[in-house]
Amino acid sequence: MKLNVYAIPDNVADKELKDKTVVIIDLFRATSTMLAALANGCKEIVPSAEIEEVINMSKNYEKDSYLLCGERNIQAIDGFHLSNSPLEYTSDKVSGKTLLMTTTNGTQAFKRVSDASDVLICSLTNVDAVADYIAEDQNDVAFICAGTNGHFTTDDVVTAGAVIHRLTNKVENLKLGDLAAVAKILYQHSANDLHGLLKSSTHYGRLMDSGLEKDIEYCLTLNAAPVIGIYKDGIVKLADKVQD
Repeated sequence: MKLNVYAIPDNVADKELKDKTVVIIDLFRATSTMLAALANGCKEIVPSAEIEEVINMSKNYEKDSYLLCGERNIQAIDGFHLSNSPLEYTSDKVSGKTLLMTTTNGTQAFKRVSDASDVLICSLTNVDAVADYIAEDQNDVAFICAGTNGHFTTDDVVTAGAVIHRLTNKVENLKLGDLAAVAKILYQHSANDLHGLLKSSTHYGRLMDSGLEKDIEYCLTLNAAPVIGIYKDGIVKLADKVQD
């Protein structure tokens, strides 16, 4: 099994993901938020790159069946029901709802994955579930890190490393690309102190400056939302609710 990590979506060349399992990571906070929503019973999530597109999509849904969700540059979007804090996505708010979501970085990555065989949503909050899925699937894997505004972020890469670390005990003959190998080592050296690793990173600092310490704590909690989210036909659902 071959594992490659892409530091940002723009690093993925055309057709490079063909027939591969793709794992999308935006630890702070989009994929962590999506997984929290799925774990708390939302019907589905429709990720979109643009605010206007989300608003236009909402016209196709009955009034009380959907929520407008997301952020721009960490800030909540005026007129939206929820921001991008996973702590907002409680069962009483999201259960049974379709979430129409746009974020600065995470939802942009979905534009790159049309050729993939499967697309998983990953965070530290479901790291064991993702590793188990990949180990059982036995397909080559590409981890796509969302990054921040087109730049590499340590938090996304170390999350990929957390999955890769677990796969070394589950899969024989792993072949790691260079960044996959680095991600694995980075996680192994810092697994017991992820806050210490990330506290000097840009995105961690911006969230702290915005008073979002509790969001950080949640996103760094291993297996807080131990579910598998699958992106197919433009929609994210729990794996057991995706039609083959």
